[in-house]
Amino acid sequence: MAEAWDEIRRLAADFQRAQFAETTQRLSERNCIEIVTKLIAQKQLDVVHTLDGKEYITPAQITREMRDELHVRGGRVNIVDLQQVINVDLTHIENRISDIIKSEKNVQVVLGQLIDENYLDHLAEEVNDKLQETGQVPISELCKTYDLPGNFLTQALSQRLGKIISGQIDLDNGGVIFTEAFVTRHKARIRGLFSAITRPTPVISLISRYGFQEQLLYSVLEELVNSGRLKGAVVGGRQDKAVFIPDIYSRTQSNWVDSFFRQNGYLEFDALSRLGIPDAVSYIKKRYKTTQLLFLKAACVGQGIVDQVEASVDEAISSGSWVDILPLLPSSLSVEDAGMLLQQVMRTFSKHPSAMVFNDTVVVSEKFINNCTELFSGLMHLKAEKEMKNNPVHLITEEDLKQSPFLESVSSSKKDKKDERRRKATEGSGSVRGSGVGNAREFKIKKTKKKGRKDDDSDDETQSSNTGRKKSEITFMSVEEIEDVLKKHIQDGPEEFVTELAEHLTRYLNRSYLEVVRSVFMSSTSSASGASRKRTIKDLQDEVSNLYNNIRLFEKGTKFFTDDAQTNLAKHLLKTVCTDITNLIFNFLAADLMMAVEDPTTLTSEIRKKILGKLSEETKGPLTKLHNSLNEKSLEDFLSFLDSAADACDIMVKKGDKKKERQVLFQHRQALIEQLKVTEDPALILHLTSVLLFQFSTHCMLHAPGRCVPQIIAFLSNKMPEDQHSLLVRYQGLVVKQLVNQNKKTGQGDDQLINQVGKEHEDANNAIRKELQEISTSIKDLVLKSRKSSVTEE
Repeated sequence: MAEAWDEIRRLAADFQRAQFAETTQRLSERNCIEIVTKLIAQKQLDVVHTLDGKEYITPAQITREMRDELHVRGGRVNIVDLQQVINVDLTHIENRISDIIKSEKNVQVVLGQLIDENYLDHLAEEVNDKLQETGQVPISELCKTYDLPGNFLTQALSQRLGKIISGQIDLDNGGVIFTEAFVTRHKARIRGLFSAITRPTPVISLISRYGFQEQLLYSVLEELVNSGRLKGAVVGGRQDKAVFIPDIYSRTQSNWVDSFFRQNGYLEFDALSRLGIPDAVSYIKKRYKTTQLLFLKAACVGQGIVDQVEASVDEAISSGSWVDILPLLPSSLSVEDAGMLLQQVMRTFSKHPSAMVFNDTVVVSEKFINNCTELFSGLMHLKAEKEMKNNPVHLITEEDLKQSPFLESVSSSKKDKKDERRRKATEGSGSVRGSGVGNAREFKIKKTKKKGRKDDDSDDETQSSNTGRKKSEITFMSVEEIEDVLKKHIQDGPEEFVTELAEHLTRYLNRSYLEVVRSVFMSSTSSASGASRKRTIKDLQDEVSNLYNNIRLFEKGTKFFTDDAQTNLAKHLLKTVCTDITNLIFNFLAADLMMAVEDPTTLTSEIRKKILGKLSEETKGPLTKLHNSLNEKSLEDFLSFLDSAADACDIMVKKGDKKKERQVLFQHRQALIEQLKVTEDPALILHLTSVLLFQFSTHCMLHAPGRCVPQIIAFLSNKMPEDQHSLLVRYQGLVVKQLVNQNKKTGQGDDQLINQVGKEHEDANNAIRKELQEISTSIKDLVLKSRKSSVTEE
């Protein structure tokens, strides 16, 4: 018994020691947390702290619980729900999701949800049950029911068609799943309905009336048409405008179209629309692929009508008449269509332009237009003579051309040199003023504007600025008066055509009338009348520009002669046109010095020197050089000094336009030709003929004194046929003899001697005058007849 108690006491003591020893080894909760945190920091322990802070959980456990939760919830669980169930941060959930997806191919993430194949199989079973019940299920409706994207559902359900789902899907029309029975039933209804249609019918009306599934109908209808089960076609695509056209109607329609086109040669778009063809242009292009057609605004025409119009136009041009194509075309074609057709036809004649189009449908040959202008030739001369009597004006003349090398020394009625210079400057500027010259250069340009008709109109006004009145004041006839004359000549023409032709001729007739007026008033030209208006800076700039361009244009003509003749021509230009442009500038400056005169051409060398003496030094230098260059022989030096003078005076000179050079040459030539037609003076006839023949052969204008006529005739020796040149030389000799005989009439000696000498000279003059009259017409014909065709072309 004692031993037992001893054993008990010993055990109690050991237990007591064990208790005390255990208390020394126990860790507090805080120490445990610190140890775990340190192990995590040293990456010796991989655990995740829960959101409530009471537990640690391993990643493997997170993955296990996510899989369990996915299984429990039937294969679809939201990631946010997983985070709440597992009680860890959402980041750890997302990290585990990527591992699950990599390891398990049947799990995927859709819109923040985990979905596995089991859920999709169950979904497909539900869809199949609904499909068998209704016959069709739109995927858009499934998207709303199951809150899943359409692409995902389409892909998932497509994989289960024929396995879980008994049906088919139409992806082309919004994605609809059909059962075979539903498709077969619809196909039978569609086949029966469309087989009974005999006229074009809008598809949309059949859908609303018979309750067809729109997407399915278009697919089935296209299949039936392509297989040939339905005879017809659907036009307008799969839209509200889609129309089914049965084959029987198309054949009847096509037969009518072919028959009409074969008989009439054209097709009207409105007529095809009334037949039920919605897009007539496309239908015609498709049906007549190999046929050459011309499409207009409201119709298309065949090559037969085009050839008919082309033949009529060709006949009108070749016969020098006109033709209105509107009566040649079907009455259903509008004026606009006729105009489009005529534009296409006129392209055939574009390489040889010899006609114009009026009133959109009338083709008029140039020969007919020229004939119309000839109707007014006599009226022009009558009106010009009446104008001269009632309202004389100062016009451009060629009086200085009457000079010859003999006339200068022996004529008893020499003209004043001052008047000659003025008239020569006027003659030079009148025919080229306001036009562009090829070699013209520019002194100073400020805001030069070129705007179509505006520039033309301003140029026309500038051309007549040297005559004392504007072109607009000298008109030939009004449009109404011209129209009345044309109506007598074109009795069967449309009124609109006559009116438009009259408007077209008005501008040309007014220009021609000016030339006729110049020729009629040639002998009555005198110095500019007094009290001319004060010259503005714009007027000065325009006149200086025009005279400068004239100098450049005439300078080109001097280059064809030898040094001596070229020097004489240069001196003549310096004494005439160059002197006039210098006087203009000096008179402009003299206005500030109270020394200006009404007529700048009256300025002499002495007056210019007086003006120079009162100018400032910066202006005086350039103008002195310009003044001195008039007595030299170089036109280039004069133009160079003119450049400096214009700069010093701040005069802006407009540069000539090369495009108008041909027009300038033509106008100058026409002015000389008109004067040649009316003149009877042998010396002037010889001078005008020589200058015109020179221009014809070189295409350059020439401003020459009478003493240079022999050099011009010598230059023409190898430029014209020998017989014509011989005739010209013969005429020159007769003119010389006439002038010499006139010179021999003197007033020296007694009366008997005077009478005897005068009688002999009179007889000689009569013989020469008679011979000159006989060949004067032939001399004129060298220019007038041989160049008629050339004038017409230009």
